[in-house]
Amino acid sequence: MSSTPFFRKPQAVRPGEQVAVIAPAGPFDRAAFDAGLAALGDRYRIRYDARIFDTHRYLAGDDARRLEELRWALGDPAIKAIFCARGGYGAMRLLPRLAAVSSPSSAGVTSFQNDDSAAAAPVSRALKSLVGFSDITALHSWLLSDGIAAIHGPVLTQLGHQPRSVCERLFALLESSSPAAPLSGTQTWVGGIAEGPLVGGNLAVLSRLLGTPYLPPLEGSVLLLEDVGERPYKLDRMWTHLALAGVFRKVRGIVLGSFTGCEERDATYTSADVLRELATATALPCAAGFPIGHGELNEPVPLGARVRLDADSRRLEFLEPVVAEP
Repeated sequence: MSSTPFFRKPQAVRPGEQVAVIAPAGPFDRAAFDAGLAALGDRYRIRYDARIFDTHRYLAGDDARRLEELRWALGDPAIKAIFCARGGYGAMRLLPRLAAVSSPSSAGVTSFQNDDSAAAAPVSRALKSLVGFSDITALHSWLLSDGIAAIHGPVLTQLGHQPRSVCERLFALLESSSPAAPLSGTQTWVGGIAEGPLVGGNLAVLSRLLGTPYLPPLEGSVLLLEDVGERPYKLDRMWTHLALAGVFRKVRGIVLGSFTGCEERDATYTSADVLRELATATALPCAAGFPIGHGELNEPVPLGARVRLDADSRRLEFLEPVVAEP
């Protein structure tokens, strides 16, 4: 087995510093967006481009607009962290244009303009936190594949409807050089203890990255999975795809977040029944029911930071911060 990967930490953010809001995937509800701005604006100075409200079918504008926006947020040195407005679908479409990138030390600032030269320019994988979940798993995986940690947490349109405690936890992750407080799950599916960097996110997106250059390094990691709106047989199919690709021979443990709206109507079984059976077959320490994902609570967690999963006590402990001192 390969050695456990090391992930570089973005710089910590200070209250009052500039952060960007981008929409790299689907369009969003304006009222929910404004509620998120209110929650975030009490802490940081927010920048976003007016074209963030563009729509193109099921996307927040065409690929060129969304890619240009991401380039700007990553390349502008005044931006200290990046918040995604929504998941949905669309981030994966940007990955081929993000493949040939320059290192953070050699990359310059990319101008925020919409032309062919900008679309062809390299993208800086700058050391700044990228916050989101769901479809944003594609961008998190892109960063993790280059050894850069990220934050799996509420998108902006979800943030305004989360309890204040979730916002405070997110701010602490972005600003503090101390590890996050532990989280508790509700069920032990396979007992045991596992330690390693936390990787993963949305099951549907992660499974689509198999066989691509954008899958995050999995060796020695603890795998986080969550999803929404996928019927049990689809969860089975995606999980089995991970198994056939050897994912569960590489990871050390499994953390399962919320699987929301995943029930089969009139079925005699639940999505939890299916997932428990699949998890048991891996023989890896696995605890379920963590408040991470599309449920009522979406507690932010650090991807790329070392964690300790005690599946017997259904406890996820964070062993290091996700940011470095500025």
